[in-house]
Amino acid sequence: MRYQTPGLIIVSFVFISIGFFVQQKSAEPEISDYTTDEYIPANVRQPLIANIIGMSRPEFSLLDIDGKLQNVNQWDGKVLLLNFWATWCLPCLEEIPDLVSLQSKYKKDKLQLVGIALQKPDGLAKFMLKYNMNYPVLAGEAPVIVIAEMYGNLIGALPYTAIVDQAGTVVYTKAGPIVADEIETLLKELL
Repeated sequence: MRYQTPGLIIVSFVFISIGFFVQQKSAEPEISDYTTDEYIPANVRQPLIANIIGMSRPEFSLLDIDGKLQNVNQWDGKVLLLNFWATWCLPCLEEIPDLVSLQSKYKKDKLQLVGIALQKPDGLAKFMLKYNMNYPVLAGEAPVIVIAEMYGNLIGALPYTAIVDQAGTVVYTKAGPIVADEIETLLKELL
Protein backbone atom coordinates (compact mmCIF):
# COMPACT_ATOMS: atom_id res chain seq x y z
CA MET A 1 0.00 0.00 0.00
CA ARG A 2 1.47 3.31 -1.04
CA TYR A 3 0.85 6.50 0.85
CA GLN A 4 0.27 9.74 -1.04
CA THR A 5 2.19 11.85 1.49
CA PRO A 6 3.09 14.80 -0.80
CA GLY A 7 -0.52 15.08 -1.98
CA LEU A 8 -1.83 14.90 1.61
CA ILE A 9 0.59 17.62 2.66
CA ILE A 10 -0.50 19.88 -0.22
CA VAL A 11 -4.21 19.36 0.51
CA SER A 12 -3.62 20.05 4.21
CA PHE A 13 -1.68 23.21 3.40
CA VAL A 14 -4.50 24.45 1.12
CA PHE A 15 -7.13 23.90 3.83
CA ILE A 16 -4.99 25.56 6.51
CA SER A 17 -4.37 28.54 4.19
CA ILE A 18 -8.08 28.91 3.44
CA GLY A 19 -8.87 28.74 7.17
CA PHE A 20 -6.24 31.37 7.96
CA PHE A 21 -7.53 33.66 5.17
CA VAL A 22 -11.15 33.32 6.35
CA GLN A 23 -10.11 34.01 9.95
CA GLN A 24 -8.07 37.08 8.90
CA LYS A 25 -10.89 38.51 6.76
CA SER A 26 -13.39 38.10 9.59
CA ALA A 27 -11.00 39.91 11.97
CA GLU A 28 -10.57 42.94 9.65
CA PRO A 29 -12.85 45.84 10.54
CA GLU A 30 -15.38 46.81 7.92
CA ILE A 31 -15.70 50.44 6.83
CA SER A 32 -19.16 50.43 8.39
CA ASP A 33 -17.53 49.65 11.76
CA TYR A 34 -15.86 53.07 11.70
CA THR A 35 -19.01 54.97 10.81
CA THR A 36 -20.57 54.23 14.18
CA ASP A 37 -17.88 55.81 16.35
CA GLU A 38 -17.86 59.35 17.70
CA TYR A 39 -16.35 60.77 14.53
CA ILE A 40 -19.24 60.06 12.19
CA PRO A 41 -22.72 60.37 13.71
CA ALA A 42 -24.95 57.34 13.12
CA ASN A 43 -27.71 59.53 11.68
CA VAL A 44 -25.50 60.72 8.81
CA ARG A 45 -24.12 57.38 7.63
CA GLN A 46 -24.40 57.13 3.88
CA PRO A 47 -23.26 54.80 1.13
CA LEU A 48 -19.89 55.59 -0.41
CA ILE A 49 -20.30 57.49 -3.67
CA ALA A 50 -17.46 58.26 -6.05
CA ASN A 51 -19.02 61.45 -7.42
CA ILE A 52 -20.59 63.48 -4.64
CA ILE A 53 -20.73 66.74 -6.60
CA GLY A 54 -24.14 68.30 -5.98
CA MET A 55 -24.74 66.37 -2.77
CA SER A 56 -24.93 67.71 0.79
CA ARG A 57 -21.71 67.88 2.74
CA PRO A 58 -21.22 64.76 4.90
CA GLU A 59 -20.99 65.51 8.62
CA PHE A 60 -18.00 64.45 10.71
CA SER A 61 -15.94 65.32 13.77
CA LEU A 62 -12.18 64.94 14.22
CA LEU A 63 -9.55 65.89 16.76
CA ASP A 64 -7.65 69.13 16.23
CA ILE A 65 -3.94 69.47 16.98
CA ASP A 66 -4.75 70.20 20.63
CA GLY A 67 -6.75 66.99 20.99
CA LYS A 68 -10.16 68.71 21.02
CA LEU A 69 -13.01 67.22 19.00
CA GLN A 70 -14.13 69.62 16.24
CA ASN A 71 -17.30 69.23 14.16
CA VAL A 72 -17.48 70.34 10.53
CA ASN A 73 -20.82 72.07 11.25
CA GLN A 74 -18.98 74.97 12.89
CA TRP A 75 -18.07 76.23 9.41
CA ASP A 76 -21.61 76.16 8.02
CA GLY A 77 -22.41 79.28 5.97
CA LYS A 78 -18.84 79.56 4.66
CA VAL A 79 -17.21 78.20 1.55
CA LEU A 80 -15.32 75.24 2.95
CA LEU A 81 -12.16 73.89 1.33
CA LEU A 82 -11.23 70.52 2.84
CA ASN A 83 -7.70 69.41 2.04
CA PHE A 84 -6.77 65.81 2.92
CA TRP A 85 -3.01 65.51 3.33
CA ALA A 86 -0.12 64.11 5.40
CA THR A 87 3.30 65.39 6.46
CA TRP A 88 4.95 62.44 4.68
CA CYS A 89 3.26 63.25 1.34
CA LEU A 90 5.57 65.37 -0.87
CA PRO A 91 2.83 66.66 -3.24
CA CYS A 92 0.82 67.65 -0.15
CA LEU A 93 3.71 69.72 1.18
CA GLU A 94 4.23 71.40 -2.19
CA GLU A 95 0.65 72.73 -2.24
CA ILE A 96 0.67 74.14 1.32
CA PRO A 97 2.00 77.59 0.26
CA ASP A 98 -0.87 77.94 -2.24
CA LEU A 99 -3.39 76.91 0.41
CA VAL A 100 -1.95 79.41 2.90
CA SER A 101 -2.18 82.11 0.23
CA LEU A 102 -5.80 81.27 -0.61
CA GLN A 103 -6.81 81.32 3.07
CA SER A 104 -5.12 84.71 3.57
CA LYS A 105 -6.61 86.22 0.45
CA TYR A 106 -10.23 85.03 0.89
CA LYS A 107 -10.74 84.61 4.64
CA LYS A 108 -12.62 87.92 4.87
CA ASP A 109 -14.87 86.67 2.04
CA LYS A 110 -16.05 83.66 4.09
CA LEU A 111 -13.54 81.07 2.89
CA GLN A 112 -12.54 78.51 5.50
CA LEU A 113 -9.80 76.13 4.58
CA VAL A 114 -9.45 73.06 6.83
CA GLY A 115 -6.56 70.64 6.58
CA ILE A 116 -7.36 67.03 7.39
CA ALA A 117 -4.17 65.12 8.15
CA LEU A 118 -4.01 61.36 7.73
CA GLN A 119 -1.95 60.83 10.86
CA LYS A 120 -1.99 61.30 14.61
CA PRO A 121 -2.08 64.94 15.76
CA ASP A 122 1.25 64.58 17.61
CA GLY A 123 3.84 66.97 16.22
CA LEU A 124 1.46 68.77 13.85
CA ALA A 125 1.57 72.07 15.78
CA LYS A 126 5.32 72.35 15.22
CA PHE A 127 4.89 71.38 11.57
CA MET A 128 2.16 74.02 11.08
CA LEU A 129 4.45 76.71 12.48
CA LYS A 130 7.26 75.67 10.13
CA TYR A 131 4.95 75.98 7.10
CA ASN A 132 3.10 79.09 8.37
CA MET A 133 -0.23 77.28 8.09
CA ASN A 134 -2.98 79.82 8.80
CA TYR A 135 -5.92 77.41 8.85
CA PRO A 136 -7.09 74.73 11.28
CA VAL A 137 -5.85 71.19 10.93
CA LEU A 138 -7.78 68.15 12.09
CA ALA A 139 -6.13 64.75 12.26
CA GLY A 140 -6.72 61.04 12.59
CA GLU A 141 -5.97 57.73 11.00
CA ALA A 142 -8.83 55.29 10.32
CA PRO A 143 -11.53 57.99 10.74
CA VAL A 144 -9.78 60.23 8.19
CA ILE A 145 -9.79 57.43 5.63
CA VAL A 146 -13.53 56.94 6.13
CA ILE A 147 -14.22 60.69 5.94
CA ALA A 148 -12.16 61.01 2.75
CA GLU A 149 -14.20 58.18 1.26
CA MET A 150 -17.42 59.93 2.29
CA TYR A 151 -16.19 62.94 0.29
CA GLY A 152 -15.64 60.80 -2.81
CA ASN A 153 -12.01 59.76 -2.37
CA LEU A 154 -12.51 56.05 -2.96
CA ILE A 155 -8.96 55.50 -4.22
CA GLY A 156 -7.16 56.83 -1.14
CA ALA A 157 -5.40 59.65 -2.99
CA LEU A 158 -3.32 62.25 -1.16
CA PRO A 159 -3.62 65.12 -1.47
CA TYR A 160 -7.35 65.23 -2.02
CA THR A 161 -9.47 68.38 -1.99
CA ALA A 162 -13.20 68.91 -1.66
CA ILE A 163 -14.95 72.29 -1.79
CA VAL A 164 -18.36 72.90 -0.22
CA ASP A 165 -20.40 76.02 -1.05
CA GLN A 166 -22.09 78.28 1.51
CA ALA A 167 -25.31 76.27 1.22
CA GLY A 168 -23.49 73.07 2.23
CA THR A 169 -23.33 71.42 -1.20
CA VAL A 170 -20.17 69.71 -2.44
CA VAL A 171 -19.23 71.55 -5.65
CA TYR A 172 -15.70 70.33 -6.39
CA THR A 173 -13.40 67.39 -5.69
CA LYS A 174 -9.90 66.66 -6.92
CA ALA A 175 -7.52 63.79 -6.35
CA GLY A 176 -3.95 65.03 -6.48
CA PRO A 177 -2.40 68.45 -6.01
CA ILE A 178 -4.54 71.52 -6.54
CA VAL A 179 -3.94 73.98 -9.35
CA ALA A 180 -4.03 77.34 -7.55
CA ASP A 181 -5.45 79.32 -10.52
CA GLU A 182 -8.22 76.77 -11.07
CA ILE A 183 -9.19 76.81 -7.38
CA GLU A 184 -9.06 80.60 -7.21
CA THR A 185 -11.36 80.93 -10.25
CA LEU A 186 -13.88 78.60 -8.58
CA LEU A 187 -13.61 80.40 -5.24
CA LYS A 188 -14.32 83.76 -6.88
CA GLU A 189 -17.55 82.29 -8.26
CA LEU A 190 -18.58 80.91 -4.88
CA LEU A 191 -17.70 83.87 -2.62
